[in-house]
Amino acid sequence: MSEGSQVDERLKMPECMRLLTPEVMAVMKRLEWLARRRMQGTLSGRHTSPDKGVSVEFAEHREYTPGDDTKNLDWRVMAMSFKGEHSDKSKFEYGSELAAALAYLFVKQGDAAGLVTFDHEIRHLMRAESRPSQVRRICEILYQSEPGEETGVGEVLHEVAERIPTRGLVILISDLFDEPQKIVESLHHFNFRQHDLVVFHLLAEEELSFPFQKFQRFKDLEGVEKMLRIDPQAVRAAYLDKLREFIASIEAVCGNIRADYVPVTTEIALPETLTRYLGSRKP
Repeated sequence: MSEGSQVDERLKMPECMRLLTPEVMAVMKRLEWLARRRMQGTLSGRHTSPDKGVSVEFAEHREYTPGDDTKNLDWRVMAMSFKGEHSDKSKFEYGSELAAALAYLFVKQGDAAGLVTFDHEIRHLMRAESRPSQVRRICEILYQSEPGEETGVGEVLHEVAERIPTRGLVILISDLFDEPQKIVESLHHFNFRQHDLVVFHLLAEEELSFPFQKFQRFKDLEGVEKMLRIDPQAVRAAYLDKLREFIASIEAVCGNIRADYVPVTTEIALPETLTRYLGSRKP
């Protein structure tokens, strides 16, 4: 097929299917998901059925005032679903494309794929199916979804764990911003239900390095507060300490329950993220 024909075909496809970019499709056609642990002997195709959650999480907060004790800040508000300078995609857009790519991969292998989206409650729960049209249905929901204003990821994950009907592979795509203990307990719930768990912990590069220098306003993209006025230099050290502590707690619980912990940043192109993880995953 000529390059012109490929462009024409791309223009004809439904808008939702553009979540599967040509670059991602090219990578997914040569990769596969290797099942392991609890999944052996429970497969619908060569592997098993995944339910994927895409979310953006925030909590209540108040405006920072110079002179405040930084230990009392709610650092979750600093890590919103924004589009950083190092990426042309927001976390929500990146997560949606990641979920679409994985759905395509499983269905391509003859396995079933489902989808769960949520904020403070489950918004969509699509049962896993293996027919080819399932990919388009998943893409339609992802394309139509929007970030919610407030979320309670820890609590809603307990409900997700209970509502997945049979043990299987659960792929969680989220920034996981909630109280760490709530996240830890919810991830243990998936383990208790004997699901195989993979956690794609999705953050923007600015959230990891906090490179801001001058006193400036931080816009709350979730609509809980209109604007936060913060001196970055006054809070950087405390913020980074809290962030490292938070990430370490998530990574530790994943290690304890033998879940895959996959740190992801929007700065890294999605095809590279997929190739790195799927290329290193062992049965």
